[in-house]
Amino acid sequence: MATPSPPVNLWVVLSESKRIINAHSRHFLALSVIFLLPLCFSVTVYPSVFRLITDQSSASHNSVSLLRGLHNNNDDGDDIDTKTTVLLLIAYIVVVTVFNLLAIGSIAYSVFQGFYGRPVKLISAVKSSFASFLPLLATLTSSNFIVFGVFLILGILAFLFTKLIQIIPGLEFDYASPYFQAFTMVVTVISIAITIKLYVDWILAWVIVVVEAAWGLAPLKRSKSLVKGMKGVSLSIIVFFATTELVLVWISTVAASAQLDDDGGKLWTNAFFVLQIVITSAFLTLLTLYNLAATTVMYMYCKAVHGELAWEIAEEFAREYVSLPFDDGKVPHLVSVAYNNI
Repeated sequence: MATPSPPVNLWVVLSESKRIINAHSRHFLALSVIFLLPLCFSVTVYPSVFRLITDQSSASHNSVSLLRGLHNNNDDGDDIDTKTTVLLLIAYIVVVTVFNLLAIGSIAYSVFQGFYGRPVKLISAVKSSFASFLPLLATLTSSNFIVFGVFLILGILAFLFTKLIQIIPGLEFDYASPYFQAFTMVVTVISIAITIKLYVDWILAWVIVVVEAAWGLAPLKRSKSLVKGMKGVSLSIIVFFATTELVLVWISTVAASAQLDDDGGKLWTNAFFVLQIVITSAFLTLLTLYNLAATTVMYMYCKAVHGELAWEIAEEFAREYVSLPFDDGKVPHLVSVAYNNI
């Protein structure tokens, strides 16, 4: 009697991701250094740079105002502070977006190839990252517009509700009342729940863009279709990686803030701060690599659950594949999943 296949869960997805990454360790190390390390370094160091620049800028403007005795200069200082922070924020968003999309294009392609046991080449992965960049950007823009639209609708409904209460005779509306705070909390919880629901449905969209050459709204709809029956796995992946990455960034930010309070402008010469940035960036790079790999592996399992993978697996086994002595773990991998038909 055959042993039943284990159900797909977070551990199964992570184990398969680890198998693929270990089988091509040097390849994924190169991709991580090229694309993920700049991304994670920017995420880690941005809070410290932001605070350092704003603190030094404010101190400089205050000193000039005190020396000259011109209080009107404070307005100019505020304008410069605003311009500095806005330019820094724009530069941060651009860097994070570009390297994030390039990393998705290269790593998703590599994991997909490694899943079938195909040769994984660095040049092909880099080409895939640039070829997928604009479709990924279009898909990211589409998803952000939808999320923004949801928030806008909820905001308009909340605003209309408060105005309706204000025009009812005999009712007084106080923004400082506990009732308004409770109402705000309810709206916030609803917004977060809707956002999580959307990203649970869209978790495979980025892989679909790379693998299936789709873009825009099509990958979002395709992802929602594939995730049916696997939403628990999708949610667990999102919660696990979001929690670990946010905790890591929070710890790094708190440590950097403590050093900034002590050393001020000498922060970058502090050995502890530099070491903390290096360690945090390294761990965040590893987590991001496994996050992208796990999402791609889940895409394969979702296709298996929906019966789309059987023919592709048969085609892969029909091909001639030469296994070299150092190719342990690089053979085509057969997926077997247990699931309940709904």
